[in-house]
Amino acid sequence: MSNLKAIEYKSFEAIKHLADDGTEFWHARELASVLEYVQWRNFAKVLDRAELACKNSGYEIVDHFAEVSKIVEAGATSKPIIDFKLTRYACYLIVQNGDPRKEVIALGQTYFAIQTRRQEVADYFNQLDEDNKRLVIRGDIKQWNQMLAEAAHSAGVISNEEYAAFQNAGYMGLYGGMKVEDIHKKKSLRKNEKILDFMSSTELIANLFRISQTEEKLKKDNASTSDAANEIHFIVGREVRGTIERVGGTMPEDLPVPNKSISDVEQEQLKRLKKNPNKLMLDE
Repeated sequence: MSNLKAIEYKSFEAIKHLADDGTEFWHARELASVLEYVQWRNFAKVLDRAELACKNSGYEIVDHFAEVSKIVEAGATSKPIIDFKLTRYACYLIVQNGDPRKEVIALGQTYFAIQTRRQEVADYFNQLDEDNKRLVIRGDIKQWNQMLAEAAHSAGVISNEEYAAFQNAGYMGLYGGMKVEDIHKKKSLRKNEKILDFMSSTELIANLFRISQTEEKLKKDNASTSDAANEIHFIVGREVRGTIERVGGTMPEDLPVPNKSISDVEQEQLKRLKKNPNKLMLDE
């Protein structure tokens, strides 16, 4: 991301507000300033077009553009002015209807499109049952593990023995000293079964955080030896464990072991897909 993009993205984040129920919202006048509209009357025209787009999409305007009033100082007196509390979707419609000649408008379109997509994914994920959540997270872990392996290799983790030690370091940090073999025994798994395939969604998320943060820190710290990589992996795992402990969560080694492996869940999904080829995977 360029410096300009980073600055503008931070600007959109800086003016974001949270309601008492945790809902995000933006104030129209603050957004107008970030989008470089000096005159409110010019921005009001964009608001009108965005509200029309909202209505044409089948949504209630008041659900996304809530009119509010503010008191502002005008010399020795004060006066009320109109403002709006905007949802993420309202902001998205505004930047879609803004002046396309402004670079900040293009950045705003990207920012709010990404934010909207993230919320859609989160809403979709929360509707899944436990097995399908496991399947989604396990897929993410496969991708991140590949990235972690590449970062570890660049840091000096070359041989199979070195990589096994590197993996154990991360698990030992997260699982209070337990190595892969210890976790395998704790879960009462057969020799050919993988521990990641017998983790709940909660345990998988903890490991995904360990993996992604280790990959980032290996690159950020410019680790150049296998020993340094192992230390980083252990520290990150230990920090994730500490976070779980501080929030009163269950330690990963004490979480229940699912009855079905993720491989079994995946096979069930494939069978359903073959029976109904028009139905998307995970479309429950």
